[in-house]
Amino acid sequence: MRARLVLAGLATCIFALLPGSAAAVLGGQPDANHPYVALVSDGPTVCSGTLLSPTVLLTAAHCFAADGQGATVRAYFAQAPTPGAGFYTGTYYLDPQFAGLGNGIPQADTHDVAVVIFSTPIPASVTSGTYGALPTVGLVDTLSNNTPVDLVGYGVVGFVRGGGQPQPVALFQRFVGQTTAFKSNGALGDEFLKLHSGVCFGDSGGPDLLGGTNVVLAENSFLNNNVCAGNTYSYRVDTPAALNWITTTVAANGGHL
Repeated sequence: MRARLVLAGLATCIFALLPGSAAAVLGGQPDANHPYVALVSDGPTVCSGTLLSPTVLLTAAHCFAADGQGATVRAYFAQAPTPGAGFYTGTYYLDPQFAGLGNGIPQADTHDVAVVIFSTPIPASVTSGTYGALPTVGLVDTLSNNTPVDLVGYGVVGFVRGGGQPQPVALFQRFVGQTTAFKSNGALGDEFLKLHSGVCFGDSGGPDLLGGTNVVLAENSFLNNNVCAGNTYSYRVDTPAALNWITTTVAANGGHL
């Protein structure tokens, strides 16, 4: 689990979590309606991601940045994946301007975007022929406060409390939950979508979908404490910089949107 005292990244280490049951995407429920959202792993670390086409999956840079550009990762599309089975192997590319977790929110995970390219396309039957969709430029700026947002991911679903540090509970199943967005002014709002609550460790890279649609407004990036309470910040993929990086990186590495 990557974390800072104030700023906590949302990737999670697979072996650091406890089994158990809870309602989740913190307050969500098991999801069968977004088969294009995948669990992504390099072995010890788990994130989430959105399949945009048979060859391209969108996720977060901080998930596997330590593995380096061109790392090999696995994507699992089942609602409850079986470890080591039913996966698809791809190559991970992160925005080279990503500099890691900063010291506090003003220096947060800027440029926290990455893609996984599959040299062998994911069969349409895996996702029932459905995919996430990139937004139009500046879509987030047109949204009103409290616009509904659907969260989908494979992350921590809750915490066991009672004596000592609360311990995370992970089921490694795809969950969906609802939250709302609100305006965040200044440089932070120019790059991140601020959500009221909902995501936790392991939901990194998972989509913030415009409510009731497959349009990815942003992908989960960071929050400001280690128990997933309070606001969540997600890297906007509707900015010219993000969309340009995604499309050029995909084209340069053999993917197709």
